[in-house]
Amino acid sequence: MAGLIPEETIAKVRNNVNIVNVISQYVSLEKKGKDFVGLCPFHEEKTPSFTVSEGKQFFKCFGCGKGGNVFSFLMYKENLTFPESVQKVADFAHIDIGEYSSQKPKFSNILIKINEEAADFYHRVLISTNAGKPGYNYAEKRGLNPEIISHFRIGYAPKQNNLLLTYLRGQNFKDEDLIKSGLFVQSQNGELFDRFRERLMFPLSNEGDYVVGFSGRRLAKDKTEAKYINSPETEIFTKSKTLFHFAEAKKAARSEKHLILYEGYMDVIAAYKAGIKSGIASMGTSLTDQQVYMLRRITNNIIINYDGDDPGIHAEERATRMFNQVGGFNLGIVVLPEKLDPDEYVKKYGAEKYQDEVKGALTPTDFFLKRLKQKYNLANDREKLAYLDEAMKEIAQLSNPVEQDLYLNKIAKEQGVAQDSLKVNLTKYRRQQNQAKRHQGYPEQEQGKSYNYSDPPIDKAQKQEVNDPIQTRLLYLFIHSKHAQEYLLAHQFLFPDSKYQRLAELWLNFSENQENPTVNSFLDFIPSELQGIIVNAEMTNMPQDFSDREIDEQINALNMRKINIKLQHLMNDLQDAKRKTDTDEILDITRKILQLKRIQG
Repeated sequence: MAGLIPEETIAKVRNNVNIVNVISQYVSLEKKGKDFVGLCPFHEEKTPSFTVSEGKQFFKCFGCGKGGNVFSFLMYKENLTFPESVQKVADFAHIDIGEYSSQKPKFSNILIKINEEAADFYHRVLISTNAGKPGYNYAEKRGLNPEIISHFRIGYAPKQNNLLLTYLRGQNFKDEDLIKSGLFVQSQNGELFDRFRERLMFPLSNEGDYVVGFSGRRLAKDKTEAKYINSPETEIFTKSKTLFHFAEAKKAARSEKHLILYEGYMDVIAAYKAGIKSGIASMGTSLTDQQVYMLRRITNNIIINYDGDDPGIHAEERATRMFNQVGGFNLGIVVLPEKLDPDEYVKKYGAEKYQDEVKGALTPTDFFLKRLKQKYNLANDREKLAYLDEAMKEIAQLSNPVEQDLYLNKIAKEQGVAQDSLKVNLTKYRRQQNQAKRHQGYPEQEQGKSYNYSDPPIDKAQKQEVNDPIQTRLLYLFIHSKHAQEYLLAHQFLFPDSKYQRLAELWLNFSENQENPTVNSFLDFIPSELQGIIVNAEMTNMPQDFSDREIDEQINALNMRKINIKLQHLMNDLQDAKRKTDTDEILDITRKILQLKRIQG
């Protein structure tokens, strides 16, 4: 599995990288005892079942079953080959692996190769060709300086209809792959044309920072064309699962302590110019459940800053409801004055003022109450009563009694009413909400408590590894103790399960041919379908001490299990024989059953 890279180079990378630091790029991890836990990046869940062992340098999800070392993680997460994962970890740790760095491409997926080549092509056109002048002039007008253009890999698609096509064909890409890339449209007679023409190009990257698609901003004055067009969905690009600038922003989230959600790419770029690196945007569409989950894995501190116009405020309200429905978020909402979007605000008032707006983000309740106030004329008693009634309905949804008291007190002072009178209405609406939940089949939510509803079921196909505690213990001893290994071999022990037996044989071969064999390095040389067994053994708190008697007892337990299985089969055969009234068969089976029961003792 190690491919072209020598084991000593792989070991150098493995031994100089902390798996916690690498996985923290994808998952927000929290220290729990000796280990770190977080939400699994391989399946959706609300309660963390993903564990990373810093001491053993392994990860394991006890929900979906995936596990392995730092290389396995990137192979799963980024769909990389083993050599590619070694290179990516080496790059992360700034480790020079010499000539092997250039022996393999950065990525093996052909569609990613095409999109990466296209990103480089569009970028070169923008910054270094006459054909890119219209794009560069527009970029300058929008305040995009060379540093920003370089950081975001912004490019330009000229007006010609086959410029990119000609270039990529010249790079020996096949038409069948070019069609799948989403970069081209095909006429009825099968001819290919560049999809993006006369547009400023924004590369869209996946979580591993590989380009998987594009968004093109129209420069032509023809308003019959869409202002922005995105790549169509392909094998590597799904709009609902992609966030602009996410790969970069999630790194910045560790220092800035939050992610900021924007409506558009230019807003993310404006925030970046203002010194905010943790900005992200959805793909020109409404926020999706998948994107909310992606954010939850990185941090629960989310600030929403959509455009300040009415559609933007409505979108903020919808997004806030989505985050609240999932739960577990610490939300902030920024509403910019004068109906400005972030890009416009930064240009008008500057970076420092904008950062002040972010620091002053509203809580969701403040945001909703502020919206509510705008619906009513509070100088009119009738409308004030209606406002107070709706405000109590909003506050009744809060599960934290301290938060409820805070807003009750705030509204009472603002509107000149007694807090106790507001509490009467609050209690009424909480009762109504609890009754509605019971009617819908939810457990009643007691005041001050919140309930986490169960995670979606895991597909059994995801749990590939066998997990037999007895065989796992014996395999652990076989690998970690030379004495246990020799004892089992001397007794001609064979693991009943072929996967365990295969691992024992692979370990013997591996340990004989390696100067310093370790379990972590062993993982890189065994098939992926066997890795889960090893990770289970390593992530379980196995006692280091053992005795020959314990091994004998474990072997005996496996033998007893075999006997029990045989007995069950014989009991079934006996029932069949009795139905047929086959006396000879009944006697023969009964004799076998008695023999096995004597062995059982």
